[in-house]
Amino acid sequence: MLKPIIEFCASNMHHGTDQVMKRLEENPDYDVIEYGCLGNCGECYLFPFGMVNGEIVAGETAEELEQRIMEAIKEQQAEREALDRIIDDL
Repeated sequence: MLKPIIEFCASNMHHGTDQVMKRLEENPDYDVIEYGCLGNCGECYLFPFGMVNGEIVAGETAEELEQRIMEAIKEQQAEREALDRIIDDL
């Protein structure tokens, strides 16, 4: 199974996403990457955000962002597993 790729913008760290990133980096099941810019300046300025496998995930607070990241990982894994079952049935 592929590891989820979780990306953060260095310019968004003032929202507390640096702590979220550090916690996620401790999990060997995730690939966590920090970029200087993810090209989402509107989101970056307004609220904590990150990307899970290329999809934007945001929250009102860093804690909410972390919860939403975990939810996005579970949802994306469930979608992949469903697709795998469909392919296996073909």
